[in-house]
Amino acid sequence: MRNLLPACLCALLALAPTLTSAQQPVFTPYGILPVLDAYLEALRQQAGIPGMSAAIVRDGVVLWERGYGFQNVTTRERATPATPYLVGDASGMLAAVLLLQCVEQGRFALDVPLGNYGIDIPERGATLRDLLSHRQSPGQGEPFRYNPERYAQLATVMEWCAPQPYRKSVSHRILNRLAMIDSVPGTDLGDPALPLPEGLYTAAELERYRAVLARMAPGYRVEGRGRIEQTQLPPVTMSANGGLVTTVRDLASLDGALDQRLLLLDETLGQAWQPVTGYSGTPLPTGVGWFVQSYNGQRVVWHFGIVQDAYSSLIIKLPERNLTFILLANSDRLGAPFQLPAGDVSRSLFATLFLRLVT
Repeated sequence: MRNLLPACLCALLALAPTLTSAQQPVFTPYGILPVLDAYLEALRQQAGIPGMSAAIVRDGVVLWERGYGFQNVTTRERATPATPYLVGDASGMLAAVLLLQCVEQGRFALDVPLGNYGIDIPERGATLRDLLSHRQSPGQGEPFRYNPERYAQLATVMEWCAPQPYRKSVSHRILNRLAMIDSVPGTDLGDPALPLPEGLYTAAELERYRAVLARMAPGYRVEGRGRIEQTQLPPVTMSANGGLVTTVRDLASLDGALDQRLLLLDETLGQAWQPVTGYSGTPLPTGVGWFVQSYNGQRVVWHFGIVQDAYSSLIIKLPERNLTFILLANSDRLGAPFQLPAGDVSRSLFATLFLRLVT
């Protein structure tokens, strides 16, 4: 992968001005899609990713989708846009949506310490904005530190807002509402012996979830010289920072609902998709629930997920253009080599490929 970076970047820099010129429409067979398609496949192979699914969404409509490689190496089943993957940290977008809905309902405010509401979390002096933006409280050192374990406290906050198990809120308020029928709130639901609270899910819901999990892409560890090994993960429970199984098509539905303001008000998204300022006055690389930065003068809202040695995800949004790029993979190579927790999506060659072609 390291040897590929300079060559690919040089080629991309040479191609981008031609591909985005006024003479060539962006989304036509003569625009960027054939180039994006070819480069994604080349990058997948060089990264050793067994299977990958991709989609581009504009104004809530899937303009393009594609599967690459194998979702299951043993059975040689091809990856498709309908392939389910575990998306890791990108599950945090759902927590952000749910909690911002609670703010809109007046259940709590973004900048009031959560302990003031009697919410039982370790960091009772932290505000909702602190947790959603990974902003460090005064006296904690650096103004920003990506901390998935801290973010996970948001499940408890949501259960205070809506007194039911967190994953029930995920299912009822997002997955069912948006007909995300290939999404599952936790891989542990695949276990028929799993004890669940009475009334949490109907038999039909559990049957559907288990059918999705039965065709989920296995995760793989990528070793040197192209060797891969299937990873055996323990069951994962849905939390504020992980556990969601989904497809690029279902994530496209979520993205479209955000663009159409079906889940959150325009004013709320305006706050969520702007950089938060640290207590020392330093701008952070995060908004409220999403990463936010500028690239070639355009605002980029993004998220990622890494399940070590198993899965990865990357979602890149250009809000001013209502344009979103979604990538899911059955290894961690979409994100692990690129230090994305530092808050700069341009470190990712997959992200840079898309951004150079469309900005």
